[in-house]
This record gives sequence, C-alpha cells and structure tokens, in this order.
Amino acid sequence: MENKKVKQYMSARPLYLTADMSLAAALDQFITSQHIGGPVVNEQKEVIGFISEQDLIKSLLGVSYHCQDTHVVSDVMRKEVLTVTPEDTIIDLAQNMTENKPKIYPVVENGKLVGIITRRNVLQAISESIGHCFKHPV
Repeated sequence: MENKKVKQYMSARPLYLTADMSLAAALDQFITSQHIGGPVVNEQKEVIGFISEQDLIKSLLGVSYHCQDTHVVSDVMRKEVLTVTPEDTIIDLAQNMTENKPKIYPVVENGKLVGIITRRNVLQAISESIGHCFKHPV
C-alpha cells in the first residue's frame, strides 16, 4: 500500500466554489453534486478556503429564519485548509486523516486545485490492499 498515490484515487473533477458565490448557489451545488464539502478557489484555481455542509447549515439556519440571503461563501468558509498533492501516498494521507478532522482534502499541484480525495477514496485504497487478507485468512 505504501506505493499507492493520491492521484490514483482522487476525483479529478471536484466540486469547487468561489468566494463571491451566494450561499443559495453553494447550497444548490451541494445538493446537486451530493458532496459534503468543497474547496473555495480564486480565479487562478488556487485554494483559498473550504466550506462543508456543517458550515453551510450553521449559516443557513439564520438566513432561513429571516429569509435573507446576503451572505457569500467567503463569509462562512474556513480559511485554514489542509491539502495534499497528487504524489502524496495514501498511507501518509490515511495517517493524517486519523489525526485531523477533514473528510475531504483538496489535491493541489503547483498551487492549483487539481482534484479532491475523500475518506471513502482512502478506504477504497485500503480495501484493495488488504482485501486478500479477508479472502484468505491466516
């Protein structure tokens, strides 16, 4: 498993949001894509933040009460984002996932977003590596 790379399991067409996008537009993106979060990028596709379903729910509770959507993604996004590169190993990422909260990591190459990788993608890689253990127990 130590040879498996992020690039082998990442989604190369990720959901991403822009800082000036309305929360209503972000909500539509989440619902139609069925993603639980996504990176926020600038015009150069550099990751400048991250927004999750939880972030959106927290913000939209107040918006729905007053029926006003005056907030944009940059108002609620987290600016501290943990990222990985396509060349990072799955085992290193899996270890990082045990120590950190994100369920989705933006994949960045040369400073630009090139994909995302999720816990499910990492579990798939692990399953492929240890699947034989379950088929042929010791």
